[in-house]
Amino acid sequence: MTHPRFHLAFPVRDLSSTRTFYGTLLGCLEGRSSDTWIDFDFFGHQIVAHLDTSPSFGEISTSQVDGKNVPQRHFGLILEWPDWEALADRLRSAELAFIIEPYIRFEGEAGEQGTFFICDPSGNALEFKTFRDEAQIFARSQFRS
Repeated sequence: MTHPRFHLAFPVRDLSSTRTFYGTLLGCLEGRSSDTWIDFDFFGHQIVAHLDTSPSFGEISTSQVDGKNVPQRHFGLILEWPDWEALADRLRSAELAFIIEPYIRFEGEAGEQGTFFICDPSGNALEFKTFRDEAQIFARSQFRS
């Protein structure tokens, strides 16, 4: 292993639509699976979708960031700028609804970044980000809520 990779297990309502979303739409290769879970190669990281049929399956809570309702519980990736733009274009072409459309945060400031949010078919929120300068991923900028 050349660098640490994260592993994330998360609940889904339906494995078939999950396969289509992560496998076909996002292009993640499928690994092992069973009748109740599926492994995916999420851009070099391991995510596992676990079937959750409980009636209490999650509601999305949000916080205000840049005047937008950002899902508090979400996961995602930081991509290279051209890859981020290509993914946003692919999702637009597939007519996937964005929770938050692609936009640029901290433009011209430390930590300038592109970001957008989508949901998988089970309502799990994903954020995809990119930075003009990867060295500024943790750079502090003037905070604004």
